[in-house]
Amino acid sequence: MPDRLEKLCIEKGLKMTEQRRVIARVLSESTDHPDVEMVYQRAVERDPRISIATVYRTVKLFEEASILERHDFGDGRARYEERPDEHHDHLIDVKTGEVVEFTNEEIERLQNEVAKALGYRLVDHRLELYGVRLSREEEKDAPKSSGSKG
Repeated sequence: MPDRLEKLCIEKGLKMTEQRRVIARVLSESTDHPDVEMVYQRAVERDPRISIATVYRTVKLFEEASILERHDFGDGRARYEERPDEHHDHLIDVKTGEVVEFTNEEIERLQNEVAKALGYRLVDHRLELYGVRLSREEEKDAPKSSGSKG
């Protein structure tokens, strides 16, 4: 049964070879915003005939078809995720590279206010926060926030 990413590819008219199906499944099942090397490692576990060049070409094709979203989280590697149905932002742990997805209505409201105050209507945006995990002591003193999505 085709997964969500495979269905999107078919809807967009992309020819789905068996290797592309494997790569699409790897990406669909990923929750960690993998780079091409990570996608390749996971894909060859399923089909050892897949080359790194095939993964690069397929990821580029999926990105150009607006099926994948490309991110640069400052670690020098392009990282990918399925184009989300709903908008979310990212918090990147600069020590571990972990990416936490979150939504926050207050941030969304403020971004729209800023654009409007400058004479614009916001049509798109991307927010990436970079941080380090708080120590246990700092965590006790930190205000609790809402709207996180792990």
